[in-house]
Amino acid sequence: MREAATLNSIPATLPAAAPVVDAIIRAERIEKYYAQPSQNRIQVISATDLSIVPGEIVALLGPSGSGKSTMLRMLSGLSTPTSGRVYWHERPIVDAEINVSIVFQSFALFPWLTVLENVEAPLQARGIAAGERLDRSMKMLDTVGLDGFEAAYPKELSGGMKQRVGFARALVVEPEVLFMDEPFSALDVLTAENLRSELLELWANKTMPTKAVFLVTHNIEEAVLLADRIIVLGKNPGHIRTDFKVQLAQPRDRKSEPFTQLVDYIYKVLTKPDVTPAEAPDQQAGPKIRDQRQMHYQMLPHARPGGIAGLLELLLDKGGRDDIYRLADDLSFEIDDLLPIVDAAQLLGYLTVEEGDAAITASGTEFANSEILRQKELFRDAAVAHVLLLRQIRRALEAKSDHTVPDEFFLDMLDEQFSEEECQHQIETAVNWGRYAELFDYDAGHRRFVLPDAQDDEIAPSEDSK
Repeated sequence: MREAATLNSIPATLPAAAPVVDAIIRAERIEKYYAQPSQNRIQVISATDLSIVPGEIVALLGPSGSGKSTMLRMLSGLSTPTSGRVYWHERPIVDAEINVSIVFQSFALFPWLTVLENVEAPLQARGIAAGERLDRSMKMLDTVGLDGFEAAYPKELSGGMKQRVGFARALVVEPEVLFMDEPFSALDVLTAENLRSELLELWANKTMPTKAVFLVTHNIEEAVLLADRIIVLGKNPGHIRTDFKVQLAQPRDRKSEPFTQLVDYIYKVLTKPDVTPAEAPDQQAGPKIRDQRQMHYQMLPHARPGGIAGLLELLLDKGGRDDIYRLADDLSFEIDDLLPIVDAAQLLGYLTVEEGDAAITASGTEFANSEILRQKELFRDAAVAHVLLLRQIRRALEAKSDHTVPDEFFLDMLDEQFSEEECQHQIETAVNWGRYAELFDYDAGHRRFVLPDAQDDEIAPSEDSK
């Protein structure tokens, strides 16, 4: 098992989150898990405390599979926690009359209704009289810049205009908390940037009839640009790694040192899932990573060897080191697309990540500069040295007289640590890496690992597995 690293260099300008008072929504030890026939349970979200207070835009970040949308659904009352409770103004949310709205990524408009009718729909569902519905809807359409489009149908609108309708429909009920689930991710860059600016303007001018905003996003810059408070989740199961206030004044300058420092810090949190932090000597020194757990099996990032090779070659072209944000921008990748490749290269010892920068190692340089056959050999050596699951599969195959092992054997071991879905993903990634490295093959029809006939040489054990 790899030694746990220590996460230092936390931005000194960021104070720790203050105690929460007068929360609109308060989650107390909420969990989400699913029972299994074996009487085990698969945790999606571990016991978590979280509050939403008036006057804040809260951004929730985390890697894919960390439970961001599940957390939103529990806090908004759409889903019930398996254990723990969610309170609305200190009343159990299941018994309270809550007033929230949600803006979705996919616009979710009714195509057979006009823009005005789409905005009126939630008011009609609440039994609001026709005259008041019309007045409130027209006012909200004017607020979001859609005056004159009342009779248009969704098919006649651009993506940005559709999302404006979504905002108007969410705000027309004057929600106390506005939830947004990646509301800008389906839009082009310029449209998304324009809508973010308009959202901030509405919030700053108190034109929005809402007291708090809860934003789920995978875009780190978006979170730093908009949020008063940022929460970063880890996964397997989902848990809060850091929760802190952003002290940067609005409007925020993307190129300023405090802004880039904070972006780099969050990248660092996301790219070091196994970090065990030292205790912060000063609580005012910055946000604190918490709830770390040593894992028996490393989480295999879902990246292909070709993607790892491509990333290393790109880094070499950039002198061997570059900011992960710029890499993602150069590749037109979202962070959720790039991070698994970065994590995989880091796991194999091909690069290091420090202060949000990816730096290629000597072994990474050798891999990137080698011919295809040599790359496979180098990948094989790195996989055996660094990845416990691949090492165990190979050894089990060598030990069996028929040199085959059912995948169920390894799924049972992974089941103690990962969800059923994630276990399958881990096996799929292991198969992909093992085949590339010619460590083993996989018979999908019989769901068995197989030792290739051409690979009879024995792999020496690594030091950390003796």
